[in-house]
Amino acid sequence: MRGETAGPAGDREQPDRLRTGSAADAGADAWGEDTQDGATLALVVRLATTCLGGTGALVHRHDRAVGRLRLVAATGLSPESERTWADLPDEQDVAPAQALEHGRFVCGAGGRPGVASEACTAIPIPGTEGPIGVLTVLTVEPGEPDEAQRSLLHTLAGWAGARLGGGTGSSTVSGQPTGAERSVQMGELTAALAEAVTSRDVVEAVAAYVLPPFGADGLVFQILEGGRLHVVGSAGYPREFIGLLDGMPLAAHLPVRDVLRTRTPRFIEAKAEISRRYPTMQGINEASPKEAVVFLPMIASGRAVGLCVVSFSRPRSFSNEERTLLTTLSGLVGQSLERARLYDVEHARARELQRGLLPRTLPRLPAARAAARYLPAGRGEQVGGDWYDLIALSADRVAMVIGDVMGHGIAEAATMGRLRTAVRTLADLEIPPDELFSRLNDLVSDLGEDFYATCLYAVFDPVARTCTYSLAGHPPPVIVHPDGTVHSPDVTPDPPLGAARPPFETRQLHLPDESLLVLYTDGLVESATRDADEGLAQLRQLLSRTAAGTVCFGAADVDADIRCLEELCDTVVSGLLPDHETTTDDAGLLVVHARCTAAHDVASLDLPNDPRAAGQARAYVREQLGAWGLGDLALTTELLVSELVGNVVRHAKDPVRLRMLRSRSLICEVYDGSLTTPRIRHASYTDEGGRGLQLVAALSRRWGARYLHDGKCIWTEQDLEPDQAAGVLGGPGASSAVTDGQWDGGTFPFA
Repeated sequence: MRGETAGPAGDREQPDRLRTGSAADAGADAWGEDTQDGATLALVVRLATTCLGGTGALVHRHDRAVGRLRLVAATGLSPESERTWADLPDEQDVAPAQALEHGRFVCGAGGRPGVASEACTAIPIPGTEGPIGVLTVLTVEPGEPDEAQRSLLHTLAGWAGARLGGGTGSSTVSGQPTGAERSVQMGELTAALAEAVTSRDVVEAVAAYVLPPFGADGLVFQILEGGRLHVVGSAGYPREFIGLLDGMPLAAHLPVRDVLRTRTPRFIEAKAEISRRYPTMQGINEASPKEAVVFLPMIASGRAVGLCVVSFSRPRSFSNEERTLLTTLSGLVGQSLERARLYDVEHARARELQRGLLPRTLPRLPAARAAARYLPAGRGEQVGGDWYDLIALSADRVAMVIGDVMGHGIAEAATMGRLRTAVRTLADLEIPPDELFSRLNDLVSDLGEDFYATCLYAVFDPVARTCTYSLAGHPPPVIVHPDGTVHSPDVTPDPPLGAARPPFETRQLHLPDESLLVLYTDGLVESATRDADEGLAQLRQLLSRTAAGTVCFGAADVDADIRCLEELCDTVVSGLLPDHETTTDDAGLLVVHARCTAAHDVASLDLPNDPRAAGQARAYVREQLGAWGLGDLALTTELLVSELVGNVVRHAKDPVRLRMLRSRSLICEVYDGSLTTPRIRHASYTDEGGRGLQLVAALSRRWGARYLHDGKCIWTEQDLEPDQAAGVLGGPGASSAVTDGQWDGGTFPFA
């Protein structure tokens, strides 16, 4: 059969719309009252065009009362051509009228009235009392269709006649379908294959519409790749036998090799025939539970792509009509399977792209544990522009981000990947949310006028117990308190990225320990059946009912906490999107369990801006590390703090403060009132200074600086053993302030 031109992989094919001028509309109304008539006609003309590789197709209804053919459906015709074909007398010398008169195929030139150079093939549509219409396919060049193409056109014409009220209604003999009924069932298969998207859809369609009419009970689809046969679907066979076939070299399966080489179906009526023809296949033959087998080559785009095997548990013979129908089936299924395989490949690539762009796992941080869900639009490419992330910052602070590039598809996913990378890069600079959005807005604007994205970026500080965030066209977060109270700030977000004009507004929330922050995209709460406000109300009710009393609050076991968050995500998604396959927008969800730092794990000291500061800092470090049981780190930590404080005294300005945090690592911070950037420089052998930051980098696991509204903080981290870090996170009863006159629980200087 001539190859079918497939659309982009992943697109579900839809029937071409009917070309209905006034005459066609009148004819369609006259054919039948059934609303499925139009869909039947549209499918017939489209499949007939594909069958012959034509430029278009049309269906005429025969109006016997006036002796005329009325156009009721067409595809691939210009409006002028439709008018020419619209109304034909029975006696006119054109292919449709000749096919109606002779009751058979008419092929050759002289298709359209008045256009002798146009080629076409016409076939009558059968009815109980003679033809009820004509199916015509227009082609570029004249020529006879081959046997398979003729068979498929007969099938389409027979199916159309049965669906449109002209079927013969033949009875079965001995429970077996007649040829006419088989043609109708093959027409149903044609319709099912036209709607099949995945390889599994194709296998299910063939199993449903082919096995019963022929009394078959076994089916195997094999694809030829790299010289081996790979099973892509089966029915009616034990798993062990399919395992023998899957991955078999083509050279070892002689019947299949011969069928694919000659591109000719092979009908085996009994096992003994295989044993006689192919003695080397004895092992496979004995393992097979089937007796009769039909090997059908699947041809698509001019090449053999694989094999469809239809089998029977008992020996049987095959009539010429059965052989013709099954031969027609092989080409039809081959084209459908090739299209489905392209979809499968693109679908797999899309999913892999999405997995690569989103975090594979979310980090387990001292101040935050999280779970997330991404659900692509149910009717789409399974890839979109929603994203989320959880980013570790200095001082155990956590950046949370969720965003939505408007639209869904490969282009939006690529844009999402660029934005996520940009957010992580900007977050590493530890700039505040409003400044981060200003830079991100420039990036989106540079992508073009058609690119927009909504985003929520928040920074949780476990020591100050605050969440600072900015919104760019995005819904605000939902906060779940440990007592089950659910709160969502009533704020108006700034415009989306790409449409906004800085500055962006920064907002702040004070969070009690053990709070849950729920971040989401509009696809989770908004749908065709509810607006965003209704969806938000439903989300809050769901969280209030589900999260209250959950083990997430106060869970000491990290794994139990993560499992709880995962279950909560599942509950939210199933509650808000129970029928996700019908959604038209991507949905993202990020649930973060925010855990505040215990007061006894924070220590701070104000220092004078003079040479005494370094000595005071060293003494304070020795005392505090002794109290924390970290005396073995005293020497290294004293050296780090002494270098940082010394640099502040020499190069910066007051106020100066030292803060220490005990977490999974030991964090030392030195604050000052200068915005001067510290940097490591290469000191020569004769230089008396300039090696301080080199020493800091060598002694700490990592170090850095973050800038505040009127100062900066230089910080270092040192690794701790697990037993040394015990008690890092405060429970629900942890106090909110460091005692002994060190930190009063208020806003830290410059924070």
